Amino acid sequence: MVWKLIIPYRYIETSTVKVYSEEGEPVEEYKLPALFSLPVRKDLIRRAYLSAHTAMLQPKGRDPMAGRRTTARSWGVGRGMARVPRLPNGRAAFISFARGGRAAFGPRVDERLHERINKKERALAIASALAATARRDMVSARGHVFTCETLPVLIVDNVEDRIGRAREARVFLEKIGVWSDIVRSYERIRIRAGRGKMRGRRYVEPRSVLFVLTSYDKPLARAVRNFPGVDIATPNNLGILHLAPGGVPGRLTVFTKSALEEIAGKYEVEIIE
Repeated sequence: MVWKLIIPYRYIETSTVKVYSEEGEPVEEYKLPALFSLPVRKDLIRRAYLSAHTAMLQPKGRDPMAGRRTTARSWGVGRGMARVPRLPNGRAAFISFARGGRAAFGPRVDERLHERINKKERALAIASALAATARRDMVSARGHVFTCETLPVLIVDNVEDRIGRAREARVFLEKIGVWSDIVRSYERIRIRAGRGKMRGRRYVEPRSVLFVLTSYDKPLARAVRNFPGVDIATPNNLGILHLAPGGVPGRLTVFTKSALEEIAGKYEVEIIE
């Protein structure tokens, strides 16, 4: 589906980026599409992120009789004790502030967890997050470490087929200046604080480089998929969770030239002077 975005903002001339070959050397310069001249709408990006995140939540409720299956009754007045329902041994029960009592406001299955967002707003948020990948200050503000001269990082198409091993991918990423960000993610892997460490999410792994390729079946995708913090996306499924983890735009991104052109064709931008 093609989204036509009409933006009432002054047009900003897009910059040119270097296109890297398989050897990690710049072979040409490429002018970024008008998509990357959009203003970065952090408010829309945050809303789109919350919408995508809450869409994954599973509605859950509690048994309406939980904490109420008890013979506890109030003993009445004149005993010098609080008039709460009690068991024969004197222990309080049934009430919400007693141990083992009912939940005061337990989760409900009919509660609306998903924050909805309009389709055009979501498309504009994704386009705005794409524009943020070309802003050096925003990428640095997210904590990414890189030495490449231009952003986003653009590579020729045949790199997808030529590099198929992790060892080769590491050498290539060192040459284009993004391997240091993967090292940062590896050094920051740590044990989660709290109960989550006992629920199948023991470790916290920071996000590093996002690779936008033409297909998941390419050798390059298989070579980099196990690097710490790395995500792989295609133009058809590129979403706000890829581009702005945590709702913060400016992720360090590596595009292939064909993938970037396909994305530019998907988000047509018309600037009103």
